[in-house]
Amino acid sequence: MAEILVLGAGMVGVSTALALQARGHAVSLVDRGAPGRETSFGNAGIIQAEAAEPYGLPRDLSTLWSFATGRSNDVTWSLRGVTQMAPALWSYFLNSAPRRHAGISRTYAQLTARATQDHAPLIEAAGAGNMVSREGMVQLYRNRAAFEADAADAERLQRDYGVRHRVLAGADYRREDPALRADPAGVIHWPDSWSCNAPGCLVHAYAKLFASRGGRLLEGDASSLVQSGGGWRVTTVAERAEAEHAVVALGPWSPALLRRFGYRIPMIYKRGYHGHYTTVRPPLRPIVDMDNGVVAGQMQAGLRIATGAALVSRTAPADLRQLDRGRAALSDMLEIGDRIAEPQWTGTRPCLPGMLPLAGAAPRHKGLWFHFGHGHQGFTLGPTTANLLAAALEGEESDLSRALAPGRGL
Repeated sequence: MAEILVLGAGMVGVSTALALQARGHAVSLVDRGAPGRETSFGNAGIIQAEAAEPYGLPRDLSTLWSFATGRSNDVTWSLRGVTQMAPALWSYFLNSAPRRHAGISRTYAQLTARATQDHAPLIEAAGAGNMVSREGMVQLYRNRAAFEADAADAERLQRDYGVRHRVLAGADYRREDPALRADPAGVIHWPDSWSCNAPGCLVHAYAKLFASRGGRLLEGDASSLVQSGGGWRVTTVAERAEAEHAVVALGPWSPALLRRFGYRIPMIYKRGYHGHYTTVRPPLRPIVDMDNGVVAGQMQAGLRIATGAALVSRTAPADLRQLDRGRAALSDMLEIGDRIAEPQWTGTRPCLPGMLPLAGAAPRHKGLWFHFGHGHQGFTLGPTTANLLAAALEGEESDLSRALAPGRGL
């Protein structure tokens, strides 16, 4: 048995604590706030079993031009933000080339294929089944050409990775989901994905499960991490916690902490927003509006609309253009009422240029472990990569764990 500090109590960190605890280790989970209140709180709440291929950076000129000119609602940007992230964006562009992306996807698909089965025992043990729907998710199209192209690509994903799907005419799907106000051009239904009506609450339920099994939840600042003798120490409100191992699972805050230890980790910070709205008829399943770059799904707090990516400085003020455009565009398909008054949430997806998360030992520091960089899929993949990291900490290796191990060039 080893003593282990896990820094960060989002989905990735809490899942890491549970996976290590399940192997008999004494684990302390450290965060500056309550579990699940940062990036994990505000996502679309989908466990994306269908996401066999990670989001690559488009390489066709027409799409890039639509991003550059602001015609697409999928991505907004600022000159300062793009300039700050330029080296990482260039590496991301290179890794998105078809051959490289295909190789990355062969690894990535092995992770998403396990996502729901790795969440399932935690959902049951945490008593959180009432938060999770197993109805899948849908991609909705108004543009027929885009629908037909993506339907053909869905056939490829099923052939290559075994990802199940249904392709439906818009009128047929509208009969299935009476929340729709008009017939879209078509819909692709991914039945094996799950959705959660309170993502932050699910993370909190996992954290309570960890505590009920004897784990320690400590309030503290991860930036206090230092080497101490043969191990690691972090200062918390209650004490100075020491352990043989420390796992950095801080999502977008990870590179800043690790820079103090000499690691230079390029990251693309994709900011996102959400808002909640009243609605008389919530959709049967979460809807990805493929024409307008937003996701809509019913949450405990109301109909949540979540945005795509904003490539802006980490300190940039909130800019709700994507959210406002998405809400306006979705009103042709869903009856959307008033915005529910609440503090404006914003979060950052920690995307690495290679599109695979890091889950493994730090190259130059004994007992230090990396577990971050999940991009859009931290909520989906937290338990899966946590199991891989827990196995690696005990010396177990596989082709998959080696693919996620931090490189020597960091």
